[in-house]
Amino acid sequence: MLAVTGPMRFGEFVWNDRGVPPGRTWVRVDLDRQLVSVFRSGEEIGTAVILYGANNAPTPLGWHQVIARERDHYSRTYDAPMPYMLQLTPDGVALHASVVREGRATHGCIGLPYAFAAKLFDAMRKGDAVLVLGSPRNAGLTAS
Repeated sequence: MLAVTGPMRFGEFVWNDRGVPPGRTWVRVDLDRQLVSVFRSGEEIGTAVILYGANNAPTPLGWHQVIARERDHYSRTYDAPMPYMLQLTPDGVALHASVVREGRATHGCIGLPYAFAAKLFDAMRKGDAVLVLGSPRNAGLTAS
């Protein structure tokens, strides 16, 4: 079990994969709790506080697969860097590094703390699963 000693704040994360054998890696995103969890070989190896889609650009719920990976991605659509990008949908929704602060949102993507995003990028491959859960009311709002 991943040791998290108390409530996490924006930008915080825990990552510990010591002793966890190689195996299937997948991600669970909980919009209601505003947390991401990473699992490998059935064990949680990482968790972080996230950002997600705003009202006009909700984060899509359900099962997704990583369809593209790019370490130094730059979005021409939003004129913004999106390092450690793991793309989930054909229209560009992705997990990527972001400044994770209260009151911020994304255009549907899942924003991760930079150091956590780097670790996740190294752990994930094309085809790996990502489950996005949450109530419909939170699919387009950041939690307070």
